[in-house]
Amino acid sequence: MKWTVYTVTTSVEAEDYVCAALMELGFEGVEIVDNVPLTEAEAKAQFIDIPLVCDESDTTSQIRCYEELTGDSADESDIEKSVASIREAVSEYADIVDLGDFRVDVSVTEDLDWINNWKQYFHSFRIGEDILVKPTWETDAEIRDGDMVIEIDPGTAFGTGSHETTWLCIEGLRDVVTKDTAVLDIGCGSGILSIVAMKLGAAYAVGVDIDPIAVDVSKENATQNGLSLFKAEVPEIKPGTVSFFAGDVLSDEAFCEALTLEKYPVVVANILADVIMPLAPVVKRFLTKDGVFLCSGILNTREEEVRASLAKDGYEVIGVRRKNDWVSLLARAL
Repeated sequence: MKWTVYTVTTSVEAEDYVCAALMELGFEGVEIVDNVPLTEAEAKAQFIDIPLVCDESDTTSQIRCYEELTGDSADESDIEKSVASIREAVSEYADIVDLGDFRVDVSVTEDLDWINNWKQYFHSFRIGEDILVKPTWETDAEIRDGDMVIEIDPGTAFGTGSHETTWLCIEGLRDVVTKDTAVLDIGCGSGILSIVAMKLGAAYAVGVDIDPIAVDVSKENATQNGLSLFKAEVPEIKPGTVSFFAGDVLSDEAFCEALTLEKYPVVVANILADVIMPLAPVVKRFLTKDGVFLCSGILNTREEEVRASLAKDGYEVIGVRRKNDWVSLLARAL
């Protein structure tokens, strides 16, 4: 399916007026591109850890709206009519607001399979010498004798395992997982950390995520990797199995209570600093005596802040790993 794209260049000040004009013309949605920085509240709500760089002095805004093409190409007269209608509707606000460098440009785009197109960029890779992470659809990966092969299809869940933070977590799991270890994976995403824990010999693993889609993807990946999947309606465990549940440990007390029925020597969370810090006191509820909290997703610029927060919540940092700009911390509950 193809679409005619009308791009209205205007000022940030006029955005609301232009959007109103487009809606009145029958466009059902718009896309706004500008350099307006996020507020502190917006950044926190979206857990943005890496500062977004934008030129705040640039007050230009581009507002895009789309019109479906019924054939391979648009009728020029129809496009001209639409452009004229947009110009007329927006110009009515010229006496009220500064429209900036007002103009209307036209282009054509087409639907792409964004859900699957990213797969061309996800290839097998190694973590250390003996862990091979490969996409389920890749058939020509080089598998060596003794390799631990982890097959992953993230679907629409977050996490292929290739990010530095996941690498740090997996290397950390090597140090703490034994045949008697139970692992709780908070923010399991594609399930890769729970799967690795089981492949390393963990007694059992439980993964939780606030996104039900991630939970479904994790279950599929666990099955793909030959693991025994324990299916239950509420968080519970069965030795030798991995299980996944949807829930929010930061806000759902009933979910937390169910999780605390078991205690875990290892809790792992590969998220972000702004989640790890409020999560730490909750994690203590799930840990065994002398249990460890392996946390990653921490930018090196925030390492000291997270360390201080962990100390305040009664943890001792006993290990640290770094890769490029990222840090993982291994902390023992005191």
